[in-house]
Amino acid sequence: MDILLAPDVYVNASVAGTGLAPEQVVNRALGNPKKRHRTTEWVLQTTEAMLRAHPHFKKDAIEPQMKLIRDLVDLVKPGDFDAGDWKAALVASAKAAEVARVVTDHPDLADQDDIDGVEFISSDAWMIEQITPPPPPPGGKKG
Repeated sequence: MDILLAPDVYVNASVAGTGLAPEQVVNRALGNPKKRHRTTEWVLQTTEAMLRAHPHFKKDAIEPQMKLIRDLVDLVKPGDFDAGDWKAALVASAKAAEVARVVTDHPDLADQDDIDGVEFISSDAWMIEQITPPPPPPGGKKG
């Protein structure tokens, strides 16, 4: 996968339920045993903080959920960032993970122009990309 998952996507997948775009994105990103997903401690700590603050996520399910996520990812180190500095933290995290895209549904970041060479795309848009067939070859010729 050539993407980094933002904390809100992990949280939305954990809370929103099956079949919705965030859950599908997380399953695709974390479900490939041949290429493990990379993330950062900032992403995981922010995810955990958001789950702890979420009124509909059971408090006793937080530790098992975070263990599951941690078991499916490899950590890279981009540096330290303030908890509220999503833009800088996600750009640095993407670069540390050696990806050029961040999947996020954060209203200030999703589907915006790229930031310092990193594209921010919503989970819905990313899923549409994944299920859209490639265009036909030039000139209408078949392969």
